[in-house]
Amino acid sequence: MIKPTIDLQELRERIGQRAKSAPTHKFWGMYVHIVKRTTLEAAYLVAKRQNGAPGCDGETFAQIEAAGREEFLRDIAAELCKGTYQPRPYRRREIPKGGGRVRTISIPVIRDRVVQGAIRLILEPIFEADFSDSSYGARPGRSAHQATELVRQGLHQRKHRVVDVDLSRYFDCIRHDRILAKVGRRVQDKLVLALVKQFLKSGGRRGIPQGSPLSPLLANLALNDLDHALDRGKGFLTYVRYLDDMVVLVPNSEKGRRWADRALERIREEAEAIGVSINTDKTRVLSISEAGAKFVFLGFVFRWKRSPRTGRWYAHLVPRPEKVTDVLRRVRNTLAHSRHLRMRDAVEEVNGIVRGWANYFRVGNSGHALQKVKYHVERKVRRFAARKSKRGGFGWKRWSSEVVYGAWGLYGDYQVRYFNRAKVGTQPPGIINPL
Repeated sequence: MIKPTIDLQELRERIGQRAKSAPTHKFWGMYVHIVKRTTLEAAYLVAKRQNGAPGCDGETFAQIEAAGREEFLRDIAAELCKGTYQPRPYRRREIPKGGGRVRTISIPVIRDRVVQGAIRLILEPIFEADFSDSSYGARPGRSAHQATELVRQGLHQRKHRVVDVDLSRYFDCIRHDRILAKVGRRVQDKLVLALVKQFLKSGGRRGIPQGSPLSPLLANLALNDLDHALDRGKGFLTYVRYLDDMVVLVPNSEKGRRWADRALERIREEAEAIGVSINTDKTRVLSISEAGAKFVFLGFVFRWKRSPRTGRWYAHLVPRPEKVTDVLRRVRNTLAHSRHLRMRDAVEEVNGIVRGWANYFRVGNSGHALQKVKYHVERKVRRFAARKSKRGGFGWKRWSSEVVYGAWGLYGDYQVRYFNRAKVGTQPPGIINPL
């Protein structure tokens, strides 16, 4: 009797249910699911939808489609089944972080992106069952907005002692033996472990390559023990983590100060256990209710302010000034390289930048920053149009708002949206379909 093929999503749900019901169960026979055509096809479609830059071989999705996707996936599956598969080197790209620092992004070739994506599709349900509700980064059904809202709620619960933690070069320093040991707690398939090890070693002796499909899952797994340790203080303590960004909130009392010190020490211990150190220059413990106190989390500046209208104190969060400057700089550079385009096409290039920025920062008390960005983006687009038509000024009388936002199609939705608080801190039922 031949058993019918299990749909990939059904397989992921079964794996997740088993992992949830048996926290100590070790999974085997996972490799056969990774090399399945349906898994590789799904991983390829996810990678194609993200449309990332090509790797070191320069191969693009358009070239793969022209040559034949079927043959491309068949060759990958054959190498995986024969045991001859070898990851190729990453293409390194440095992205400025401010203050003269850079973040190194490692871009895998498309074939490696597909294999890593297939591994993630099969392993993700296992570790999702183990992950803490305090972890929000790169997880199905969870977002940065949920994380910032949980911090805001913690401040409104008068947890004003803040442990603002910065890990030094987190992705670059994680020890491979420690992360493989954590994977091995739940996966005893030697072929899967060997494949994960191959990808880790192809990026160097230490660290998880940022930019690869498997990296966020491994990054969350590395700090999962820390998450569960700090979760034991839930109620008195609010702990929120988004990949390597984390914050701890406790009441500003004698007991709270002791808890804050203990939390910071536990974070230090868990970080050092995986080979990562705390950045002492940026990590600090502060009282948010003190005059001028503030901290930054996920691109937002948090303060404790008094409303001039009602007189009530509240958690105030706005985009970091550097984030406003950065988006305007990107718009300026984009327009500078778009002089050969038609007006509507150039505006669409700008929309690709400001739409994502506005959707991310349209929460909290960001109204002023949003309107500032809207004004300056429109100003830059008008200046671009004036120069394109060999005229001076900004054309405030020449082109109405209907022309700028209608005929040219400039993005104009900069309204603050109020977050659905009911979603915060809750785990979505089942496994979210990634396709």
